[in-house]
Amino acid sequence: MSDTSEQAEDVRDSSPDEVGDGLPGGGDGSPDDQRDRRRAAWRGAERKLSNDFTSRSMGETLAALVAAGGSVYDLDEGPDIYGDGVVAELERRVAALLGFPAAAFFPSGTMAQQAALRGWAGRTGNRTVALHPLAHPEVHEGGALSVVSGLRTVHPTREPRPPTAEEVHDLAEPFGTLMLELPLRDAGFVLPSWDELVAVVDAARERDAVVHFDGARLWECASHFGRPLAEIAGLADSVYLSFYKSLGGMSGAVLAGPASLVAEARVWRHRYGGQLFQQYPAALSALLGLERELPRLPSYVAHARVVAAALAEGLAESAVPWFRVHPEPPHTHQFQVWLPYDREVLNEAGVRQAEETKVSLFRLWREAGAGPPGVSVTEVTVAEAGLEWSAEDVKAAVADFVERVTG
Repeated sequence: MSDTSEQAEDVRDSSPDEVGDGLPGGGDGSPDDQRDRRRAAWRGAERKLSNDFTSRSMGETLAALVAAGGSVYDLDEGPDIYGDGVVAELERRVAALLGFPAAAFFPSGTMAQQAALRGWAGRTGNRTVALHPLAHPEVHEGGALSVVSGLRTVHPTREPRPPTAEEVHDLAEPFGTLMLELPLRDAGFVLPSWDELVAVVDAARERDAVVHFDGARLWECASHFGRPLAEIAGLADSVYLSFYKSLGGMSGAVLAGPASLVAEARVWRHRYGGQLFQQYPAALSALLGLERELPRLPSYVAHARVVAAALAEGLAESAVPWFRVHPEPPHTHQFQVWLPYDREVLNEAGVRQAEETKVSLFRLWREAGAGPPGVSVTEVTVAEAGLEWSAEDVKAAVADFVERVTG
């Protein structure tokens, strides 16, 4: 199992980019034809900087799960029924790993955070949530916090970084919960320092607010903070983590926190339609991720710094007028690359590189969404596949890619 965040994380990554990326197709040029050409190029590449879960068929994925699943759970047991069995075992293991009294498995992180934040609103008597405007609920969930749960959001800062303690302390209106996304994905997978994080949490508590971590990718933050996962999670009153973004699970998320909050969240999980009859493939793949991918994440983070530095060197030596690798060095095993070209040009160059050289350097480019037109950004994830790339491999691939962009 491998990290899949670049390929299938949000609606943004499948629409409109996934269905209309501007690539000329080999057939009628339709969006489906363009998408199929891009996927075929990625699947056909023999060297890929980022892992590609789409290369496996459903049959191959299920066969791999059966072959490996017995190492983390007894496959002779019956499947889960409404959250018992392997799902309950996953919940127990994660609660112990994070140092919380209880945890609940959810089919999605969006649902998990809905349940957590409305639970805290009831306990604090304040339905206002302070969070960053680039946080996942504000950008990728269709306004669900307000539309579905009746919550209101305020923003301590609009800077493309986590809020500071001073910004939290000086926020002009009261809030019941401070939600911190760690790392802040849409700002470049950025994190505060450990001392800054502690100060922000303390500032929220001074305002009688609770703290919830949107820790979809908290798994890979330990290297940056220099602390074990339980110590990081222990700063918050509750934490949500994803099983597919970093651990390579099929789907699903977990909410960990006090027993009473988790018990209430289970009630809302049922009300939201998340009390599924059976979820054992997702739960089993999550257990495999905990067993196999979690111990590897520090090596991915370390090598991401090598890759990012090589990308910067290669781009500096190339014909591009300017570029940005952000953050530099990366805080986790994921980071952004910015270039001053339309996404159609960059996506076409990437597809042709994969088709003609069997090397896939970048995945999907999108419009930057800020600044002047003609600026595009992509996300780079360094996981198992990326460990095979040396700095010289990266620089050689950059030179070839830029030639296809500028030539």
